[in-house]
Amino acid sequence: MTGVETTRGPLARSPLYADHVALGAKLTEFGGWEMPLAYPDGTVAEHLACRSGAVAFDVSHLGTVRAEGAAAFDALQRALSNDLRKIGAGRAQYTHLLADDGSVLDDLIVWWVTETRFDVMPNASNTERVLAVIPGTDVTGTRAVVAVQGPTARAVLARVSPEAAEVARFFVREFAWRGAPCVAAGTGYTGEDGVECAVPADVAPEFWRAVLGAGALPAGLGARDTLRLEAALPLHGHELGEGITPLQAGLSWVVAWDKGDFTGKAALLAERAAGPARRLRGLVTETRQPPRAGSVVTDGGEAVGVVTSGNFSPMLKRGIALAFVRTKDEPPLGAAVEIQLERRPLAARVSATPFWPPRLKAA
Repeated sequence: MTGVETTRGPLARSPLYADHVALGAKLTEFGGWEMPLAYPDGTVAEHLACRSGAVAFDVSHLGTVRAEGAAAFDALQRALSNDLRKIGAGRAQYTHLLADDGSVLDDLIVWWVTETRFDVMPNASNTERVLAVIPGTDVTGTRAVVAVQGPTARAVLARVSPEAAEVARFFVREFAWRGAPCVAAGTGYTGEDGVECAVPADVAPEFWRAVLGAGALPAGLGARDTLRLEAALPLHGHELGEGITPLQAGLSWVVAWDKGDFTGKAALLAERAAGPARRLRGLVTETRQPPRAGSVVTDGGEAVGVVTSGNFSPMLKRGIALAFVRTKDEPPLGAAVEIQLERRPLAARVSATPFWPPRLKAA
């Protein structure tokens, strides 16, 4: 895996880097990687294509920590918040790696590939953090991960690999492409159906070109962010991270309270008993102007929360945001609030989530 030098050291590059350059992608730094932000059609076009058809994302910046052997299951159970006993080999599970205070060090997906093999998929910059607590091998540099997403994603992928296209939502299966061993999972980060394919680096460019040739539009991290925000999916470093617990983020279902001990459990039990002091809420603005992370949310002139993520919603044609709001001051659904920007307040209303499909009924 090659990279480009920056003042902070070399950026990693995906096996698909040359293809992104050839496609005219605008490249950006993300989590220590040089990745495509958008292609010439632009973020909005890529977003709409995912909602109506099929797009392909290069998400090779996500890590892969491979845990294998008889002890792997128990190690994951002790380290992660969810309970692998809920699933089994051939399944995928969303889970959290917690600190002792219950805050989320990383949110990740576990692909349970075979009885004794687990591919743990952390966020881009957190692979070393996961390796510190989970005995395993970093195999990130050996593969690319192509996420085919959208309502027609499976039909498009079936033209490349019918076997990969058949994997069910949150299931995992091995498949071969051009004789190379690959893994497909019915997972994604867009709010749409789709499949993520881990493909060996030496055949990944050919696989990527085949997916585009089958009808998927290439999409960059800009569209991936607007899509995940419309679906109200959390982003590490914004809705999850240091000082933020799963309960505050509305993700208590990721915590397996009865599976035995795991890191952070005691702190979460105490927070559950007392009730979280803040929780994540959705906001929709009255105009197209997007809110920005870090902006203060006020209700009747009183500060009640802070925006964690904000952007323009191509589907709603409005600005949308997620914000942490103090539980004791929490305005009801449909309530009018203001988001304080530098020049003037931005009018918004408290919204149910996900934003898309819309659920904007007032309480």
